Amino acid sequence: MKLVIQIPCYNEAETLGVVLSSLPKSLPGIDELEIQVIDDGSTDQTVAVARAHGVQHIYSIPGPNRRWLGRAFQFGVDHALARGADILVNTDGDNQYPAAALPDLLKPLLESRADIVIGDRNPGALPEFSGTKRLLQRLGNMLVSCITGAECKDAVSGFRAYSRRALLQIPVLTKYTYTVDTLIQSHAKGLSIAWVPITPNPATRESRLIRNLPEKVVRSGLNILRLFTVFDPFRAFSFAALCFFLPSVFFLGRFLYYYCFVPAQAAGHIQSVVAGAAFLIIAAVLLVFGLIGELLAVNRVLIEGVLERLRKLEAERRDDTT
Repeated sequence: MKLVIQIPCYNEAETLGVVLSSLPKSLPGIDELEIQVIDDGSTDQTVAVARAHGVQHIYSIPGPNRRWLGRAFQFGVDHALARGADILVNTDGDNQYPAAALPDLLKPLLESRADIVIGDRNPGALPEFSGTKRLLQRLGNMLVSCITGAECKDAVSGFRAYSRRALLQIPVLTKYTYTVDTLIQSHAKGLSIAWVPITPNPATRESRLIRNLPEKVVRSGLNILRLFTVFDPFRAFSFAALCFFLPSVFFLGRFLYYYCFVPAQAAGHIQSVVAGAAFLIIAAVLLVFGLIGELLAVNRVLIEGVLERLRKLEAERRDDTT
């Protein structure tokens, strides 16, 4: 059983050494353990620190940093699969996640009880978060739970362990981040998820992925909406259609009331017919979009099956040549 611990980094020279020093040299149930650092355009001594701590697998993403954590994650996944990883653990270079929790994170995978294991920080109760941030974390988790139909405890936790099966099935679609992306995809593809409670280390800095809280809310919300539309288009467009259908019922019902019970005033409420008809047409169009999206989703599933098979064959070929 081969484990690759992945650390995406952007200017983490001050904390990366602490993270690397805390990582274990061996773990129960693991025959081979490797560490890889994904350097996403660092301008400090991040790479030098990684080399000084004996990290042999350092991969640099070409070009300047664009705050595309999703791209960095997928970049690392491809390299880990190429080296025959059976399990990939992702942690951060800012020493947020406790290395001591790695055995607990790996246990559900080693016991074949889950395909993905996520460290649950209980973000709704973290004292380091402001009251607004804790509330938004709860609302975000509730939204993801509603979309997936399964309990979501910490949607944006980056402390995760993925089985080889999960890595082969989930291509990251969003460049901004991979956390919600892989979470929604895993439920859509029938992969099992386990949650492990963890106590994060004290924060060493503010997040570099977001500039402010409103930006995080907008970008995360748009990503969730996009993924919901991609993986469950009929339900997504049906909800949107319902938002227009209900006003159409109100306006048309209002006109019918006057037409049937107060006919003398019906002529003064023609605008209700116009508004109701407009809302009804929009609702019908959205519903048609949902049906078309559902048909396109069949094609997406077939393409993803081919992609998974291709990635598996490529990984097996690399294994045979090493």
